[in-house]
Amino acid sequence: MTPEAELAALEPGYADCPALPVGVDPARWRCEVHLASPRLRIGAVDLPAVRPIMMVHAEGPMADGTPGQAWGAWRSGGPTAVPGGLTGTAAGGRSRLLGLTLEPVYGGRADFYTGVLSLRFALAGPVLPRGCAVGASVPVEVHLKRPAPSVWVSRNPPLVHFSAYDDAFTASAPEGCGPLSGLLARRLGLPATSGNVISYEASYTFRMYDRLN
Repeated sequence: MTPEAELAALEPGYADCPALPVGVDPARWRCEVHLASPRLRIGAVDLPAVRPIMMVHAEGPMADGTPGQAWGAWRSGGPTAVPGGLTGTAAGGRSRLLGLTLEPVYGGRADFYTGVLSLRFALAGPVLPRGCAVGASVPVEVHLKRPAPSVWVSRNPPLVHFSAYDDAFTASAPEGCGPLSGLLARRLGLPATSGNVISYEASYTFRMYDRLN
């Protein structure tokens, strides 16, 4: 994808820029729009291509000079099919009734200064109730690290590429999944305290708040 195409794909995210905290200088705050293409291994499930996720947030100095942030939005490209469905077999993968999808969902906490992000992993299928998820009651917390420095593709307008990952988070057992909770936990190999990995390649752009309109 060309830089022009990447910037065009990121542009809609500015509609989700959050309101600024009271008393801050808009000229020193920026709205960032990220587009990430994740890979996920959780328990016994390996998803090398999760649907893209757009994240929007704002950051800048608070009135007292300390670093501040404001959350904007999390927009998922939709659920990703889990190979093998509920049974983990070729037959399960072909069966509509036994189909299973997974979708990362924002868990209510994001700190872009430290890389901490809380997530839920929504699970869905024809025989699963709404609300079935890993991290349903207590979100899964990931601590994202950068394996290499960010790369500035363009300065004006800004376009930055970077990678991030966490290979040490704990994934809990699925909750809210009705009578199939036990079967689903065994199928997914959860809970799992090791072997879980989330990584992604991302692009982001930004605008200062005094130049948003």
